[in-house]
Amino acid sequence: MSAFVGKYADELIKTAKYIATPGKGILAADESTGTIGKRLASINVENVESNRQALRELLFTAPGALEYISGVILFEETLYQSAADGTPFLDILKAGGVVPGIKVDKGTVDIAGTDGETTTQGLDSLGSRCAKYYEAGARFAKWRAVLKIGPGGLPSELSVKQNAEGLARYALICQENGLVPIVEPEILTDGSHDIKACAAATERVLAAVYKSLNDHKVLLEGTLLKPNMVTPGSDSPKVGAEVIGEYTVAALRRTVPPAVPGVVFLSGGQSEEEATANLDAMNKLAVLKPWTLTFSFGRALQQSTLKKWAGKKENVADAQATFLARCKGNSEATLGKYAGAAAGGDAAASESLHVSGYKY
Repeated sequence: MSAFVGKYADELIKTAKYIATPGKGILAADESTGTIGKRLASINVENVESNRQALRELLFTAPGALEYISGVILFEETLYQSAADGTPFLDILKAGGVVPGIKVDKGTVDIAGTDGETTTQGLDSLGSRCAKYYEAGARFAKWRAVLKIGPGGLPSELSVKQNAEGLARYALICQENGLVPIVEPEILTDGSHDIKACAAATERVLAAVYKSLNDHKVLLEGTLLKPNMVTPGSDSPKVGAEVIGEYTVAALRRTVPPAVPGVVFLSGGQSEEEATANLDAMNKLAVLKPWTLTFSFGRALQQSTLKKWAGKKENVADAQATFLARCKGNSEATLGKYAGAAAGGDAAASESLHVSGYKY
């Protein structure tokens, strides 16, 4: 076998397959302290540890919600936090059948000589950090590479190669230390390009990523892919969910090997309803899809919940009910059975969550 098969190989394959269980998906709760601060500021709540902990406890303890979640991506702070009653968050997640994961990248830096294109930092000491996180109880990791479409053929070949190489090196280091790597090459929606331009860029990037993963002998069965959906640019006219579903699945079928057990989409600034409807459209397509198509949503699982909570204890139950509705709706979408209006017509679910040049 050409892939690297280390001592964790069987565990990696089992974990990746479990996370990709049809009907379940990932809650991305790995916002950095600065990013979650912006979310809290939107509801006039101070960015202090007690409030960050309260929000995450609200999500992790929402009655019935973990039934639809197979994994949660955590920020390092949250990995070691506990609920108000002293129960560690990791114990709450594991008791709910949820695999804990951890964000391991250190953000992006510009690639010199490019038009603001970036590469991702964090490879230094990654092995020791992964070993520490595995010991703490994490079983998968996330690393976000960011690319953009723009004039002059962006993403450039240099950007594509550097980010593909970084993702492959990260993936192998994770597997050496027992963590399933989520490979995330995100092409930002910023711009006025049409859906065909996004499809072409997505196929080019994914082809390069899988070439690099193979060159590094990454065990694909022990990985997950977290790509953007194929959509028009944020400044371009919208298209229907069926069109997005067709273009996205076509791009995946052309580039992603069947050895990969699951594709866990990022929401990329779409509204909660858009992200769910687009995922549902993909799963309704009557074509061969050798991988589970599911979600790894942050903003698109939390936005209406956050607004319902508003930092007030008396709103926790209502906010948890909203979160449960979003989790259930996305679970249905992974099966192609979403009927719409998961949040009961909540206006927040239809608000665009796009942020230009979005950083975690």
